[in-house]
Amino acid sequence: MELRHLRYFVAVAEEGHITRAAERLGIQQPPLSKQIGALERELDVRLLRRTARGVELTDAGRALLEHARAMLALSHQAVETTRRTARGEQGQISLGVAPTGPFHPFVPRVIRAFRDAWPLVSLTLEESFTNDLVERIRGEKIDVAFLRTPVHDPAGLAINHLLDEPMVVALPAAHALAGTDDGEAPIPLKALSGETFVVFGRRFGPGLYDATVKACRAAGFDPRLGQEAPRITSTLGFVAAGLGIALVPASMRRVSMDGVVYRGFAGPLQPTAVLNLASRRADPSAVVRRFVDLVKRSAKAFADNPSA
Repeated sequence: MELRHLRYFVAVAEEGHITRAAERLGIQQPPLSKQIGALERELDVRLLRRTARGVELTDAGRALLEHARAMLALSHQAVETTRRTARGEQGQISLGVAPTGPFHPFVPRVIRAFRDAWPLVSLTLEESFTNDLVERIRGEKIDVAFLRTPVHDPAGLAINHLLDEPMVVALPAAHALAGTDDGEAPIPLKALSGETFVVFGRRFGPGLYDATVKACRAAGFDPRLGQEAPRITSTLGFVAAGLGIALVPASMRRVSMDGVVYRGFAGPLQPTAVLNLASRRADPSAVVRRFVDLVKRSAKAFADNPSA
């Protein structure tokens, strides 16, 4: 029994007439009658009986009609699922995000945009340190990751630079530089030369650590490194406790913590933190390709108009 036999049978059953069913199917009446007869011989049952107005179902025909419709619907669903998967409109994708990633407005925004555009794609999200995320991509544990640091060994990976984000300094609320006249005035980076810096641990992801050291050296001094924090939120907690100051991405201003004040920088020295997207090079998944393309296009639009 082939699917076409079921399609022919359902058309005849629904039309109640061989000729009308043939017109609906776009075939001639004699071949259709022959196919219905072949189906009855294969099943060794009578499916239809002729009437003055056409044909009607036997009890066996009514039993087959229910299952034939279900089988045809399942076949159609399988074809559509296969096509949507091939187009990257259905399937699954696993995303990784570095600890400061969720605070950047672009990251949750583009994930929402992807879910809205392709709701049939199952998306899972996990947060981990940059080095772990890179290894999980290579090990095919996750598909794509938002990273806040350059990848020094990109073998086997496709690294797309998305955005450069300004950095700000997080100060204890009682710090002398926190109490400027208007409460928001930027400060020169060189004014931090005598401070102790709380740093996000380099072994967890070198991006913020390296950006801090690079910025300070560009301002003419080597930073005095103090407490090392395992998480960006821990970094702010150490600042609030008065253990030092910290350079953090500007999006961390969204984190309102008692005892912490944020200040931007005055002058030409404006340290930045990167936002990159990593995936496996030449990943065959259409879903992954669709996600990467959307993120790259959206990053360009975000850079032009962050508030859009």
